[in-house]
Amino acid sequence: MTKWMSKSIGVLGLSLIFSLGPVLQGISWAQLAPSKESKTTKSPSAKTTEETSAPTDKEIADAKAKGMVWVNLSSKVYHKEGKFYGKTKSGKFMSEDDAKKAGYHEAKNETSAKAKSKSTDTKQK
Repeated sequence: MTKWMSKSIGVLGLSLIFSLGPVLQGISWAQLAPSKESKTTKSPSAKTTEETSAPTDKEIADAKAKGMVWVNLSSKVYHKEGKFYGKTKSGKFMSEDDAKKAGYHEAKNETSAKAKSKSTDTKQK
């Protein structure tokens, strides 16, 4: 009786694999090779999610309070503060760690450039 059960379980398993095979294969092929139409429809929507409208002053204040940085998507630079924080055309808020992981680098500090120019002015006097 155990031989009969093991054979029936084996046949049941094989029939299950054969019946699900085409379904699973169809899913994997759909993921690997999307049609040309779906490519054209996805490209503009991807841009619209990245290039959202400019954030409001309230959103900028909330992001600053949370310690978020403003990432300029086109220049791959993130800003912690300053005149470009929340103001560039294509950008979004994210944590500094996420920005670094995504390959963005910190903007050169504008205040340090001003401090350097002041120190050179005092040396000249």
